[in-house]
Amino acid sequence: MAIKEVQMPNLGESVTEAAVSQWLVQPGDKVKRYSPLMEVVSDKVTTEVPSDFDGTVKELLIDLDTDVPIGTVVMTLEIEGKADEGAVETDAAQAQSAGQLPTSAAEASTSKETSGPVTIAQAAKPIKQGENASRYSPAVLKLAQEKGVDLAEVTGTGNAGRITRKDVLNFTPGTAVKTTGQPTTPVQPEPVSHTPVSTPAPTHVSTDTRETDTRVPADGIRKAIAKKMVQSATEIPHAWMMVEADVSNIVSLRNKLKGEFKEQEGISLSFFPFFAKAVVQALKKNPKINTSWQDGMIVYHKDINLSIAVTTEDHLYVPVIHQADTYSLAGLAKEIQRLATEVRTGALASTDMQGGTFTINNTGSLGSVQSMGIINYPQAAILQVESINKRVVPTADGGMKVADMINLCLSIDHRILDGQQGGKFLNDIKTNLARFSNESDIY
Repeated sequence: MAIKEVQMPNLGESVTEAAVSQWLVQPGDKVKRYSPLMEVVSDKVTTEVPSDFDGTVKELLIDLDTDVPIGTVVMTLEIEGKADEGAVETDAAQAQSAGQLPTSAAEASTSKETSGPVTIAQAAKPIKQGENASRYSPAVLKLAQEKGVDLAEVTGTGNAGRITRKDVLNFTPGTAVKTTGQPTTPVQPEPVSHTPVSTPAPTHVSTDTRETDTRVPADGIRKAIAKKMVQSATEIPHAWMMVEADVSNIVSLRNKLKGEFKEQEGISLSFFPFFAKAVVQALKKNPKINTSWQDGMIVYHKDINLSIAVTTEDHLYVPVIHQADTYSLAGLAKEIQRLATEVRTGALASTDMQGGTFTINNTGSLGSVQSMGIINYPQAAILQVESINKRVVPTADGGMKVADMINLCLSIDHRILDGQQGGKFLNDIKTNLARFSNESDIY
């Protein structure tokens, strides 16, 4: 018998630490190679970590929700034979070196046989997840989709009733007590994009004789968001500015083409892709906006990787459209829809959360007319696209007209950018928005 150490895996570019959000095994449990051992969470990704060996769980070495450096030994396994790390190169080790970690044997096999992102059709395959959908890990959601299992009918054997992959694999329809659940509704891109995690049960805290208050521990994702927001707010000196833009032309064009676009492309044409395209075009003309601060130096990023803010009921994710300047407006619409769908189904790949260089946030879909965004660290700026409202505005000839107006709110890192650069960037976005006038601008 030999002892094998299990380390905190490499979760991707620039990720230096992570935490275990849930143990999926306990000391004494027998595990097979590729069986999930734990869920780990960082500010970029949440994933299940599989075992590299057949063996028995020996010790759990760190506390839950405690950040530790990548490479820290987090648990040990007792395995048959001699653990010769130099002679064994596992699929999991190979995946770690690439910054991607398969969560099961099936997923490891799939990653070798297929390439490219999950399609919208695959991500949006209807599964009844119920009101506890946020409790399901990405591996469980994926397996349930593949097998057509209604997770609302599965009884979880994990911590606090958590459904594990083993529960899905062993599930036979009609053998479990059905829990209350509703089918998921069609996903639409929304603002402010990863993998759902469980929400701990509320712990009642008595503050007075009425006992009206409760205290709920933050889950791993919320802690990661909190850490990143505090880092941004404390390290980045934020400055804020706003311009208003007349987008009557976009409202008219979108209303004219939305039916045809839906029929041809299979997705709805929202206003958001128009703003994403205008922002990308403005970033090309204003490369200093597409930067970050690093050890006293300004890093100019070669690619324009557009982060888009996406919310679930409990969490905020910021998935990335890589090389966004290579997409047409229609292409951006499809990619925004894909990322939003995969965020909410737990199918988003870790690579889709990495490498963002500028963030755009569709706060207008919530009815907001003015807001100040916290910069997505370590980027240099974030744009809030507010709601479109009809207003009476003056015309160039001294008259008045009713126009579709919108506020564009920009937060900038004042270490890198000043009001001059921010103002020029916003005015370039306004100019780009005014150019959308016919169907050829969509493609």
